[in-house]
Amino acid sequence: MKPRSHVPGTGLSFGIRAGIALALIVAGYLLFEFGRLQADYNIVDAMAEKQALRNEIAGLEDQIVGLKQEIALLETHREIDRKAYAVVETNLADLERKIQEQSDAIAFYRGIVSPKDGGRGLRVQDLKLTQGKDDRHYNLRLVLVQVMQHDRSVKGQVAFSLEGAQNGVATTYELEQLLPEEASAGWPFAFRYFQDFDRELVLPEGFTPQKINVEVISNTKSIASVKQSFDWLAGSS
Repeated sequence: MKPRSHVPGTGLSFGIRAGIALALIVAGYLLFEFGRLQADYNIVDAMAEKQALRNEIAGLEDQIVGLKQEIALLETHREIDRKAYAVVETNLADLERKIQEQSDAIAFYRGIVSPKDGGRGLRVQDLKLTQGKDDRHYNLRLVLVQVMQHDRSVKGQVAFSLEGAQNGVATTYELEQLLPEEASAGWPFAFRYFQDFDRELVLPEGFTPQKINVEVISNTKSIASVKQSFDWLAGSS
């Protein structure tokens, strides 16, 4: 029998060392394969999670689009409601204005046909002053009526004067002193039921108006003239 070979000083035979080396190589390969497989599994999981997130984002984007559409629809409805309310409000204001105009017209004609005081003949039915486009310029509206006496027309002239203070001194101005340069000083009238006039007045510098005097002078027999006075109230009747 041949004796086994043995390398002095090594403590292990060559075969044992070779076996250990082979085992280490196999173990290393198995660890490598395990790591590779584990990495593959992690990549698959990551890709699946990424796809799931993409799907969730797509769903959220669809919800956002839907919400935006709902908001746009609500805004449209609100705008329609606002416009409809504005139309109703305008129509209501127009209706109230027309009702007021009709009420004023009824009161006006009632005053001609059957006045509260039971008076007859000529009278100033309405006198209104409003501020003009320039300083010291005023628009005068005068309405004359013939009350309960409509069997014939009346003709005549209107005499107009304005009392006040000129730089602190009592002063009265006649119509021709208060008119623009191109205006006519004459103020004739002729009517059976009523007649209205619009005149422009220009106040002198330093003049403070206080009272308006209107004399309706009749040139028709049996119809008396009338004189009425009014406080100066620009902007009101």
